[in-house]
Amino acid sequence: MAKVVVITGVSRGLGRAMVGEFIRLGHNVAGCARSQKAILELRGSFKPPNMFHDIDVSEDGTVAEWARNVVEAFGPPDLLINNAGIINRNAPLWRVSADEFSRVIDINIKGTANVIRHFVPSMLQQKSGVVVNFSSGWGRSADAEVAPYCATKWAIEGLSQALAQELPSGMAAVALNPGIINTDMLRSCFGGPASSYPSEEQWARKAVLFLLSLGAGHNGRPLTAPG
Repeated sequence: MAKVVVITGVSRGLGRAMVGEFIRLGHNVAGCARSQKAILELRGSFKPPNMFHDIDVSEDGTVAEWARNVVEAFGPPDLLINNAGIINRNAPLWRVSADEFSRVIDINIKGTANVIRHFVPSMLQQKSGVVVNFSSGWGRSADAEVAPYCATKWAIEGLSQALAQELPSGMAAVALNPGIINTDMLRSCFGGPASSYPSEEQWARKAVLFLLSLGAGHNGRPLTAPG
């Protein structure tokens, strides 16, 4: 049976790869990203009932309107995937500007909370569905020059575990470490060595099946996608 899958951050990277793989497997996808150009490309590539909107998840009112449109069209999501995220430019913490630090916080933490705030109530009505909040290896460890990003992903781990305790039986919230994938974000940190890791498309072929397998029994567990 086709599932309703909501994904944030679909303009590129893992989000874009997941869109293609979920749709290839016969599921209905509602996605968002900040890039209007990317959203127009997605609309051209993937026809209705799939839906794509250009929104910034850090803007609560915009997320509220998007959620209303998606739930009216599809009903509550079966999978709510908070993938949208950005990373700071490599720098010691004291050299990261206040504006850059705030932007990482606003998208990675507040954006995730905004999406949960406006989609989960519809999921609660049917007491089913899985919320997947993308974390990172840097949400369970840390490294130099990415302190703002590490801070947000550690926060996602805690937020996900707290949410898991608030959900009724039949639902689940998990933090997912996607692993190390050759994305723009990884290249910004690793440079050339990033090319030795799997591509987004290679990752998605395994990860999407894993995501589809998640259920109430996974509630609160810190998970890692298959490599």
